[in-house]
Amino acid sequence: MIKPARIFDRDFEWQQLAAFAARDRGQPRLGVVSGRRRQGKTFLIEALARETGGMYFGATQATETESLHLFAETLAEYVQAPVPPRFISWDEAVTYLFAVAGSRPGPVVIDEFPYLSAASPAFPSILQREIDRAVARATSISLLLCGSAVSVMGRMLAGSAPLRGRASLELVVRPFDYPLAARFWNIGDPALAVRHHAVVGGTPAYRRFVNDDSPESLADFDNWVLRTVLNPATPLFREARYLLEEEADVRDTALYHSVLAAVAGGNKTRGGIAGYIGRKAADIGHHLNVLEDCGLLRREADLFRQGRSVYRIAEPLIVFYQVVMRPRWGLLESGRAAAVWQDARSRFSAQVLGPHFEQICREFAVAAPPEIFGGLPAEVGAGVVADPARRTQIEVDVAVLAPANPGEPRRVLSLGEVKWGEVMGVRHVERLRRARELLAGKGFDTRDTVLACYSGAGFDPELRASTSSDQVFTIGLGELYKPEE
Repeated sequence: MIKPARIFDRDFEWQQLAAFAARDRGQPRLGVVSGRRRQGKTFLIEALARETGGMYFGATQATETESLHLFAETLAEYVQAPVPPRFISWDEAVTYLFAVAGSRPGPVVIDEFPYLSAASPAFPSILQREIDRAVARATSISLLLCGSAVSVMGRMLAGSAPLRGRASLELVVRPFDYPLAARFWNIGDPALAVRHHAVVGGTPAYRRFVNDDSPESLADFDNWVLRTVLNPATPLFREARYLLEEEADVRDTALYHSVLAAVAGGNKTRGGIAGYIGRKAADIGHHLNVLEDCGLLRREADLFRQGRSVYRIAEPLIVFYQVVMRPRWGLLESGRAAAVWQDARSRFSAQVLGPHFEQICREFAVAAPPEIFGGLPAEVGAGVVADPARRTQIEVDVAVLAPANPGEPRRVLSLGEVKWGEVMGVRHVERLRRARELLAGKGFDTRDTVLACYSGAGFDPELRASTSSDQVFTIGLGELYKPEE
């Protein structure tokens, strides 16, 4: 099935959905599509239903009675019934659906399924029963459930959930990666692309939120910020707040905002976060877990210190909001965006742009071909190497590890340092050499470790000349945004 021209990229996702829609006669199929809001899930599954002649039902926040009425109207149109059936329960509705849908083309798509299961907790169990009956009766139906409540969708197929073991498709629709996001927004300048991605990330819907307004050049970036994300008249202005409030498991939004503010401000450990918000570390475990389950926060292990981990915010717009917007929210609402942005530019560079560039460099390492680092990466992250002799610590921004082999030292493919606004030179390589030496003393295999310098500002000419004895890569904006061949 050819992907509609109106869908940008999403080739993998469309291929999986098209294969799912190619119904296997005599067998029921269940698929689950999830992902954070604004990633284009509805756009994809609506297009799938339209192209295949299937049924699309978009649930809303409503009572069970109203949802049943709306579902009956959609189902009647799908099966070409002259009068919509009247259902008094989802038990009746699902039984009827499985009885009639097998003779119709295309999949049955139910979007925003968590709204229905919240109002009718028995709904998943009813689906389980009918799917099992359909298997016994060799009934052909393809049922696709979609939702943006990441924590709810994640539990649908886990543990002892009713639908566990029934799905043949579990598709997560993710944001565009950073090179694809630049193409989507028609940004060809890598320096501009990094700044832009640090604000809106790879969420495709945000382009619609600003009426397709892309910054035309580096000189236009500040004005673009003022006329879009800091403009109270655009939907993007309040989006970061809505992302948190829309999550079903979030109750005390003020506390969750404080946790996110702590992480955005550089407090990456559980103890640091707890100290920032004035709580004990044990008291915020639940809140951290909820933010992880929602896909707004991620915990990353320190690759060189077992049992240590740091937290990072997964959505760039939330970091921008916490650092730039939230501290001056009243001024922004009153139309003083220019003054707020002028005051916040240094914070944006240090707390938003710099850390985001580090993340882009780690994503580059994840996708790098094996010949770059001499092997296929198994883990890419950051880590801290203690230097007892000098009573200091070396932070490795991009660490690339090979797969662990039992009984063998863990091989370090690469150690990298990242600087956004600083020209990198010999002293940066010396830090990496010292880290490599210390890791060798700790039992890591560093014989072929590639040292890498990632910079947004360029490299000192002496850097290349002084590293002839080492394998040192210099990775700048041109390499990070290398055009596809």
